[in-house]
Amino acid sequence: MFSSLAGMPLSVYIRRRRMTVAAADVVAGHELLGIAIRFGYGLTEAFGRAFRAVHGAGPSEVRRSGGPLRSQSTIRFRLTIEGSSSMDTRITDKPPFSLIGHAKRVPLLHEGENPHIRDHIESLPAVEHSRLKALSEAEPTGLLQVTADVDPDNREDTELTYLHGVAVRSAASAPEDLDVIDVDAGTWAVFMTSGSYPATLQSTWAATASEWFPSNPWRLRSGPSIVAILDRAEDFSTATTELWLPVERA
Repeated sequence: MFSSLAGMPLSVYIRRRRMTVAAADVVAGHELLGIAIRFGYGLTEAFGRAFRAVHGAGPSEVRRSGGPLRSQSTIRFRLTIEGSSSMDTRITDKPPFSLIGHAKRVPLLHEGENPHIRDHIESLPAVEHSRLKALSEAEPTGLLQVTADVDPDNREDTELTYLHGVAVRSAASAPEDLDVIDVDAGTWAVFMTSGSYPATLQSTWAATASEWFPSNPWRLRSGPSIVAILDRAEDFSTATTELWLPVERA
């Protein structure tokens, strides 16, 4: 949740804040071992590496010249609107199923269209989209946008597996040229979205972390995230979608 709201993993924020505060002691000329221990490092070498990773210069260089220093401000969350909007959600249990299609490793982008995914889809001939649609035999139905193997902190530019494909009851009869993601039985939270694409879908995805999960007795479990396109404009500027997230009781 912190990563979704702040745009960085909690571990990165803590390290940057520690090194921001530690910089004042370094510039003041305090003994380096004492500074290292105060900020959780047993050795000055480990402290020096963390300091350099944040500031771009080691403690000795900063002590001589006073810089460079890169400050991480304290993050404060101010929620001015809480619980005033509703989310169209349903909870469903599904037996094991498989996702089959064409997979590719792509970088994670938080906002806007992902050009790597677009290029992957556009590289497939029209006849392949038709073939995949014909193979669909399980819910969620139709052509699906599947993301798997996502970085636990959802850091932007980390790689994930994107699969353009469909859901089937079993991969046993899937064509050999298709990639397969097997999905365990479990519970799913399904969020309906409708509006500008992909902005509305992405804002709903973020709202699941900031609003829905904190207000409901569910948490994410291991598994892929799935987007089903129910309806869309011809130019794909707007769309009605379903976002499927694997969940379990909190």
